[in-house]
Amino acid sequence: MYYTYTITGLVLIISFIINKQKTLKAVKIAVVKFKKIFPTFITMLIFVSIILFLFPDEVISNYLGNSSKFISVLLASFFGSITLMPGFVAFPLSGILLTKGVPYMVLSAFTTTLMMVGIITFPLEKEYFGVKVTVIRNIISFFIALIVAVITGILFGEIF
Repeated sequence: MYYTYTITGLVLIISFIINKQKTLKAVKIAVVKFKKIFPTFITMLIFVSIILFLFPDEVISNYLGNSSKFISVLLASFFGSITLMPGFVAFPLSGILLTKGVPYMVLSAFTTTLMMVGIITFPLEKEYFGVKVTVIRNIISFFIALIVAVITGILFGEIF
């Protein structure tokens, strides 16, 4: 991780040397975007921390890790489909769940449905695309997420 910070710092310095105005403008844009994201990120981090505190590791690994892989993938897909969470929170959460013993296949189902299926955003989406297109898109996305989970399970040796 420190390599990434070092490389980013060096590239920023090089950019500053090449074009001071563009670099300062880019840094200002980044700071503004970070300020917008930060409250959501902290809120989600607190929420996730509370949930992980309330549910013991055994419960998490029992329902998402050690039980039937089929049921675990379906549960993760269900939670991912009904949850609204930005990717910058979902992926660190997946890293935490991985350390708790949740298989890659289950994490794949969770994050893919989280990004592709929108039960909570359904009312907004139907306004723009209509009910039929929204339902079809969500159903297709759900099945694609399941396929991605199975492929992930095969590639990581979790099934077969």
